[in-house]
Amino acid sequence: MKKVIFTEQAPAPIGPYNQAILKGDTLYTSGQIAINPSTGALVIDTIENETEQVMQNMKAVLEAAGMTFENVLKTSIFISNMNDFAAINQVYGSYFNEKTAPARETVQVACLPKNVNVEISMIAML
Repeated sequence: MKKVIFTEQAPAPIGPYNQAILKGDTLYTSGQIAINPSTGALVIDTIENETEQVMQNMKAVLEAAGMTFENVLKTSIFISNMNDFAAINQVYGSYFNEKTAPARETVQVACLPKNVNVEISMIAML
């Protein structure tokens, strides 16, 4: 049986999906974008601040499932401009121990929800 994970510390879903689903010991998160859950406003002033907000949203979802970034096995990063990769990677990397960092792919896409610049999803395990 699957368990829906929800926290008010991350943005509420804006469609027919949940923040995350826990099945057994495995957590599947939906993609997070840079919506500040307190204000509902997008944080897109700089790519660094945008990525920071995405990672804070992810942290809240992980914590709601009783996990941390150490539990993350795989991430998917979707970006609108590959020229932002280095700046996104710098912020993203600050959340992980490089020696135990998860598997990852980063792909450039034509458009993301609300015209944001970065979206990140994760798979984690207890």
